[in-house]
Amino acid sequence: AARLGSDWDIEIVETHHRHKQDAPSGTALMLGEAAAQGMGTTLSEAGVTDRAGLTGARAAGTIGLASLRGGSVVGDHQVIFATAGERIELTHRADDRAIFARGAVQAALWLASAPPGRYTMDAVLGV
Repeated sequence: AARLGSDWDIEIVETHHRHKQDAPSGTALMLGEAAAQGMGTTLSEAGVTDRAGLTGARAAGTIGLASLRGGSVVGDHQVIFATAGERIELTHRADDRAIFARGAVQAALWLASAPPGRYTMDAVLGV
């Protein structure tokens, strides 16, 4: 977001199964917060989760978050960067919950050799 500039709009679309209780999901909020940080703001200031009843053009500097619920979708997340005449779309689709278990095992193995502390998956993945 920081490198694209202010003429790019950001939208985050997430889809989960019909039984998911929260919307937007924690992952969507994390993606939105990362985009907001790149814009030099916070998601609480820039995030828009409900456009029902809004009229007029999109407000500059906002990050849209849309949540879809249906079927048995494990989890799909899409970040869309859009400007006049083009867009960049980054998508992750989780088709099997086993990927989350593999990530938990990877984190546990990493933690076994880490000093005591509080960590995020960014630290585990080295990003």
